[in-house]
Amino acid sequence: MPDDRGSAVAEPLEDLDAVAAVYADRYFSAPDGDRAALRDAFVGACLPMAGRLARRFRGRGEPLDDLEQVARLGLIKAIVRFEPDRGSFTAYAVVTIRGEIKRHFRDRAWAMHVPRHVKDLHLAVRRTTEELTAERPHTPTITEIAERLGVNEDEVADAMVSGGGYSPMSLNSPVNGSEQTIELGDLLGGTDPALELVDDRVTVAGLLQRLPARERQMLAMRFQGNQSQSEIAATFGISQMQVSRLLARALAWLREAMLSDEVPRWTGASAAHELAGLDITSRGTNGVLTLRCRGEIDRDSARRLRAALRQAVAARPQQLTVDLSGVALVDAAGVAVLHDGVTAAERAGVRMRLAGVQPYVRHILDVSGLGTSF
Repeated sequence: MPDDRGSAVAEPLEDLDAVAAVYADRYFSAPDGDRAALRDAFVGACLPMAGRLARRFRGRGEPLDDLEQVARLGLIKAIVRFEPDRGSFTAYAVVTIRGEIKRHFRDRAWAMHVPRHVKDLHLAVRRTTEELTAERPHTPTITEIAERLGVNEDEVADAMVSGGGYSPMSLNSPVNGSEQTIELGDLLGGTDPALELVDDRVTVAGLLQRLPARERQMLAMRFQGNQSQSEIAATFGISQMQVSRLLARALAWLREAMLSDEVPRWTGASAAHELAGLDITSRGTNGVLTLRCRGEIDRDSARRLRAALRQAVAARPQQLTVDLSGVALVDAAGVAVLHDGVTAAERAGVRMRLAGVQPYVRHILDVSGLGTSF
């Protein structure tokens, strides 16, 4: 490369159009191996202009070194995209570098994350406010700004509030007018009266998981859904007295568990006034064998029901009817047993149906895929 080629573009000039014309002429006619050196020399000639543009934005909260790096990035973009036939290189480079610096302020200089469209609207609101202030003898209102920008008032208000996210005030800032040394953070917040209940809430949430599904749902319907005992009784297909007794037993257990170091055992339906486990009776007539269940089909009683179903299927009746009118609860273990019973009956050629199913149990069986057995 001739020596005068580098010197021709090394002199930093304010108006770089003549240097850009020489660079473009030599760059497009030079072999590929020489183009990188030509571009580097042209960049070096333009760096002072990028630095002057960056210094115009100093004092706005961003380090000057960062602004100069952003300006140089904009300069390189301008050189790469420059087309001599499109007009002045100097004008194009200035617009590109300024745009890159403004984009940096928009995307990087905000102390808090604010959506880009809100940032743009904030700048438009500030610019419009200055224009309206110069035009009118009073400070423009939100309505006037919104009409000028063609947006609604809520968007203008949000944009104004978002301006505080650019350089928020520190909580350690001293409060003026105070005789004592008080910081802004000392005046914000207060004691949360519900903070002491956090531990109790977490404990109760864990204890509720130890209750049977029926009791958990009843408690949720009563205290979260604000349903009456009559409404709960209608959902489960039992009497209001039974609902009252079940709720009282669940609440008593929770109270005892909250006051004890060890979680007490859930007695469930083994109390004297409740049915003891699951009662199963059978009756056969005219080729139809009926198993009548009364109580709760859970993991404690599922084994008894499994044995009864196997024995009934082994007798090979024309039809096996499982009467669930006296069953108020079926848990996962009970559902598994009923599934096994239906499968065993199909293999043995015995038609099996579930009868007298209560609403709550019906919902569980429907979800479990046993709805076709009713």
